[in-house]
Amino acid sequence: MSQKSKTPDFEQALAELETLVERLERGDVPLDEALKYFERGVALTRHCQSALQAAQQKVEILLRRGGELSAQPFEESSEDADGPGLSEKG
Repeated sequence: MSQKSKTPDFEQALAELETLVERLERGDVPLDEALKYFERGVALTRHCQSALQAAQQKVEILLRRGGELSAQPFEESSEDADGPGLSEKG
C-alpha cells in the first residue's frame, strides 16, 4: 500500500474509508485482508478526525471578535430537519 507514505486530503480519505467499509460489510474478505482494511480504516478515521478538528479551530479563530470567542452552535434549519435530502428547489 503505497498510499500510507502520502497523506490524502480529507475528501480522498473519506472516500477510501467508505470503500473499505463497503468491502468489509460484504463479508467476503479473507481475515488477513479484512484486518489490513480495518487497520487502514482506523488510520483514515484518525486522519479525518484531525482534519475536522483543524477546520473547527480555523472556524473558531475566524469567529473570534474582540478577544472573545463567539462560536455559534450549528442549528438545523426547518428544511434540514424535515428529511435527509438536500433540496435546493423553490
